[in-house]
Amino acid sequence: MSKRIRLDKIDRRILEVLQQHGRISNVELAKRVALSPSPCLRRLQRLEETGVIDHYTAILSPEKLGFGLLAFVNVSLDKRAESSTDSFKQAVREWPEVTECHSMTGEMDYLLRVMVTDLQHFSRFVMDKVLKQPGVLDVKSSFALEGVKRTTILPVDEALD
Repeated sequence: MSKRIRLDKIDRRILEVLQQHGRISNVELAKRVALSPSPCLRRLQRLEETGVIDHYTAILSPEKLGFGLLAFVNVSLDKRAESSTDSFKQAVREWPEVTECHSMTGEMDYLLRVMVTDLQHFSRFVMDKVLKQPGVLDVKSSFALEGVKRTTILPVDEALD
């Protein structure tokens, strides 16, 4: 686990603003956090260099791109086959349908967040990719009926006190 970075109130405010407005100019960011542009830019560069800001990205609308089905897939692996875990993790990194993968406690070993166009796409994904991986013992899927909350915003004030 990496070392926790100490952040003051201004650093936290910079992070809050950037999470809402990632393309904001430095001048506008400085105004919103009550700093002049130069010190604001120095703080921003420090947050980037220390890895607090991991990277910048655009958040796309899955629906507008034709991804109409969100599935959560639980995968159980044969723990006796040591190489199956490494092989599975490598395969998951290469599957574009998987937007997140987490190693889990409990009954299943991995939880995958899978975005596909439709049920046929999902069926091909499971049959041609997941079930063909060595060591896969069980796959259980759940489909999202409605999105209630979707965010990438972290609660900076709560987490860093």
